[in-house]
Amino acid sequence: MNNAINPKEEFLPGTPLIIKEMKDYCQVGMDLVWQRQLIFGAALVLAAFYYSIQLALICLALIAVSEIYDLILFRKILKWRGKEQNIINRFLIQLCLSTALSAGIISFYAVGISHLQGPTTHFMPLFFLFAAALFAAMNNHHLRLVLVIRLIVYGVTFIFIPARDIYETQANIHSELWAQMFTSLFVLYFIIDCSRIYLNFYRSNLSQMEIIKSENEKSKIALKAKSEFLSTMSHELRTPLTSIKGSIDMVNSGVLGDSSTQIKSVMNIAERNCSRLVKLINEILDLQKIESGSMKYNFETQDVCGIVLDTIRSNQPYADKYGVTLSTFIESSDLFARVDQSRLEQVFTNIISNASKFSPPGGCVKVRMKAIESNIRIEFEDEGIGLSENDRDKVFDRFSQIDSSDSRKMGGTGLGMNISKAIIDAHDGILDYESGQGSGTLFYVELKKIAQTDKSRAPVVQ
Repeated sequence: MNNAINPKEEFLPGTPLIIKEMKDYCQVGMDLVWQRQLIFGAALVLAAFYYSIQLALICLALIAVSEIYDLILFRKILKWRGKEQNIINRFLIQLCLSTALSAGIISFYAVGISHLQGPTTHFMPLFFLFAAALFAAMNNHHLRLVLVIRLIVYGVTFIFIPARDIYETQANIHSELWAQMFTSLFVLYFIIDCSRIYLNFYRSNLSQMEIIKSENEKSKIALKAKSEFLSTMSHELRTPLTSIKGSIDMVNSGVLGDSSTQIKSVMNIAERNCSRLVKLINEILDLQKIESGSMKYNFETQDVCGIVLDTIRSNQPYADKYGVTLSTFIESSDLFARVDQSRLEQVFTNIISNASKFSPPGGCVKVRMKAIESNIRIEFEDEGIGLSENDRDKVFDRFSQIDSSDSRKMGGTGLGMNISKAIIDAHDGILDYESGQGSGTLFYVELKKIAQTDKSRAPVVQ
């Protein structure tokens, strides 16, 4: 059963509704082709075994012609990408003829069986007729005109079979033949009501999909405008901020003369806040590039050990500010991967800086590197507040931080881990963490190891 718009089919804004309905109808017809053949096969086998081989063969030939015609027509409509009204009208006429043909064959089968049975209750032909009508209500509701044609053919047959028996036998009102007539009328009402429900449900889904598509287009426009605004704003802010930070650094370095203790204190505060603003702007620019798919990577075969050691050396002064020691153990330094060195250093720097900030004074951040099967695994274990498994969404979501006083007082943009994960994803790697027992967290990066002919070196301990 298919009540919704076919998700495989994409329609441009302004496409006539009738085209969507036709394509949905045809797609369902293609999807149910084998289900129909099984039903036809069962009906024909029963007719041949119990009633007439000749009738079964005639119906088989007619069904083959109808099914082949339907498949050719369905494929033609599904491949068509135009909007010309004359072609739409031609397809509609062909679909109506196809419907009349297939419904007529099923009705011919039911009438033929009932004729061979003679005046009786006609359970078998009426049951197959009922099944065909219900199948139509469930799967042919996309095009109202097609559904109406099929139900008219079936409805006439429903009335004709018992009415003919009554006429031929001149049965009175107390005969079971009249009971069959009234039952057929009730079943016909049931089928019509089911068809109405399925049709309204489909039309409602169609309307909702149009609303969702319209809102999606508006969201895309708004997202593009937001990205362009953030990019422009960030570029415009970065230049003056860089100049301001350079001027502050000159004052703090004493190049412009000695400053009083009070001035130095104020300038140190200004320098820290400038650095935070510059970092925020750079991260927003990176985020905008990731969203737009314009982030560029320069992948080269690199010694991951060298990148790890260089990153640790450059971040040691930052860790010293928090009284944290960076301890390194590299089990094997002969490990190479295809990476963008600057982007990988950006990821390592972000993890080390977070680990340093959230470790207590006198604590230690342990950095390990080892080979695990076909991967290189770099671990960063801190002694901080510790993360739980429930924090994973917050850790890797943008503009999100773990909501605690210890983490909030450290500041930060909440973008670093989100950007780092996107960078590692671009390397076809893994960035994740394991929660410690009570305190501390172990973040790890896994990269695909590649073969390298350089001779190995001894393990490095720092």
